[in-house]
Amino acid sequence: MAEQEEQQITQPDPPVSGQSRTGRAVSLARLLHRECTRLLQLYKEKETFLSDHTPEGGRIVSLSPDSEASSAEEQVQCLHSALRQCLGLLHCVILKEEEEWGRLEGDYETMKKNVRTRLEHLLLTTKDLVETEETTLEVTPDHQCNEEVDGTGGLFGLKMWTYRVLLELIHWADHAAQTLHVLHREREGTEEI
Repeated sequence: MAEQEEQQITQPDPPVSGQSRTGRAVSLARLLHRECTRLLQLYKEKETFLSDHTPEGGRIVSLSPDSEASSAEEQVQCLHSALRQCLGLLHCVILKEEEEWGRLEGDYETMKKNVRTRLEHLLLTTKDLVETEETTLEVTPDHQCNEEVDGTGGLFGLKMWTYRVLLELIHWADHAAQTLHVLHREREGTEEI
């Protein structure tokens, strides 16, 4: 049963015939959210000590305060920027974990790659939806992996920082689904996806 459930989560939703571009974007963001949630669950299973700890600190990725009152297109552009930062953080997690433990295999590693691929796809999708002649959107990761993770250093610091990054991915994937749904409602005139 758990294996079937995991296969459901890791397999993309089948395209719905006639689904609009914005509808597909919302579906993709929802799928990314489910996969990010599953990735955190797998990480907690791998790092059992996490049940006793809560990462400290606020958001790692944040939007500019004026993005709240802007149009749906501008909100998606701001979201795109946040997703680029998330992709950069995920790339750093992958890099730092490989430096520490080498290349590993297993459900956590597989899901991490799935999330990275899905996030890259969502970046391409949001770019396609809102890029204009005046606004060029990048899809490359927006983060340099040169700072010390969370200031604490060591293995524990790396593990807590990774935990924070995974929570950040869940937050922004959920935010993406909501923001893209607003854009979908404005462009298509319907709530249905």
